[in-house]
Amino acid sequence: MASSFVKTTIALAVLGGTASLASAQSSVQLYGIVDAAVRSTSNHGKTQMVGGGMSQSRWGINVKEDLGDGLSAIANLENRFLTDSGNVAAANYFQQSWVGLRSKSFGQLTLGRQYNILFDVVTSTYASFPYSPYMEVYKPEIGLAMGARNNNMLKYVAEFGSVRAALQYSFDEKSATDSKSAGGYLRYAANGLAVGGGYLYTKMPGGTEFDAYTLGASYRTGPWYFSAGYGMNKRKNELTPVSNALINAYWNGETNGGFLPGDAKKRQLLQLGAGYQITPQLNLGVHYYHAKQDGSASGAFNNKADFIVAVADYAFSKRTDAYFGVDYTRVKGGAGSYIEKVGSDLVRNRTGITVGLRHRF
Repeated sequence: MASSFVKTTIALAVLGGTASLASAQSSVQLYGIVDAAVRSTSNHGKTQMVGGGMSQSRWGINVKEDLGDGLSAIANLENRFLTDSGNVAAANYFQQSWVGLRSKSFGQLTLGRQYNILFDVVTSTYASFPYSPYMEVYKPEIGLAMGARNNNMLKYVAEFGSVRAALQYSFDEKSATDSKSAGGYLRYAANGLAVGGGYLYTKMPGGTEFDAYTLGASYRTGPWYFSAGYGMNKRKNELTPVSNALINAYWNGETNGGFLPGDAKKRQLLQLGAGYQITPQLNLGVHYYHAKQDGSASGAFNNKADFIVAVADYAFSKRTDAYFGVDYTRVKGGAGSYIEKVGSDLVRNRTGITVGLRHRF
């Protein structure tokens, strides 16, 4: 058998490695979330069932094989779906699909479609709600995560005691849908305090380039949870039609930031939140976000927005919980400053109420 050092080095270099001659132990885990809710919003007077209120419904498979000497092969497949209709929630059938190697000494390297480093550092360090990182039907912070996932990505993660560091690179494959990206994050967590920040460079299919930054912290003490964060997306060059379609998908919509980007060059978001565990079953949380958008040559898309969301979550068990959420959005500024059009009316204020049930397996 090759030495531990030689085997680990070769495996990390070529992502094939040499399995231990001893019998390898494997595990396959099926997991998922089924979430459905009823949501009513004031902007169009519509009450509807949504296929994910607190979380996006999903099922997935985690695979791990022990290769010996502290080295493991790992893989993940995850599909997102809408509980109310049974339809796939996105164009990508698998929202995650990656394979990699994990070493106890050298960290983890993965290849495929996976979360980007902006999503990773916010989720693990200063998420809005400690029991559910984001509210699926109301998550302004995700609008600044540059799509949250990347195709064709290499990601390396290493931990050194209380410090975690990560790097990512996604290839420019000259397609109409895939972006090139490169970035990393650094995170520290100990004694209830977590602090982290990250940077991601993105070149969209149309050639438009963005710099994205995030920085934040959280603190847990007894039943209390506090979090604060800052995010920024900044366009570096001309906005092409193909890139405009993508940034519209990232920044606009009822869940991802709520107002049109237009020809704006920069969007910033400040977030503050607090949570309190009243009983082992009942958790209350409230979050405030303030967004500012500028750099619009026409002035139509220089604007500001405020977002407030409060959620009460009741756990029937470790797997099943019910929730009640109230959210409010207000947008003000240039002529392009609105959430959506309802007929000929421009909606600049919206209130939402969501009641739902969630089960994890």
